[in-house]
Amino acid sequence: AGRATARRAQRSFSNVFSMFEQSQIQEFKEAFSCIDQNRDGIITKADLKETYSQLGKTNVSDEELEEMLKEGKGPINFTVFLTLFGEKLNGTDPEESILNAFKLFDPASTGTVNKDEFKQLLLTQADKFSPEEVEQMFAVTPIDVSGNIDYKSLCYIITHGDEKE
Repeated sequence: AGRATARRAQRSFSNVFSMFEQSQIQEFKEAFSCIDQNRDGIITKADLKETYSQLGKTNVSDEELEEMLKEGKGPINFTVFLTLFGEKLNGTDPEESILNAFKLFDPASTGTVNKDEFKQLLLTQADKFSPEEVEQMFAVTPIDVSGNIDYKSLCYIITHGDEKE
């Protein structure tokens, strides 16, 4: 029975690569390598803690980190990481996924993120934007007089297009 279970697990993992396009898998690889701080191929609690602190969030409890790691049901290598995203994204609204990503940068749940801080992240993190790409994005981004981005409106524009076009 053990061998059949192992085969079934192997099959479910091999299917995960067919859920995404090659370009998406590449983006997940980049995200994975950003989180895998010590580059050992496994995401650990220390990796998560360091990633959060680089994003300015230093108050994440060990319990929260352990809960995240438990979702992998074992060591989180790239295949497990991809599988977790596959499960989370399967059937979810892309708008909701984007909103959840923005909420990481909005710990006070204001519905906005600061334009300058966000620009700095875009220029320096993961898939770095060029200054031109940032300006193109800001051209369609709802920004208030204090320089805050209304990311709920931005998510709508990203997923539904700009009504003005």
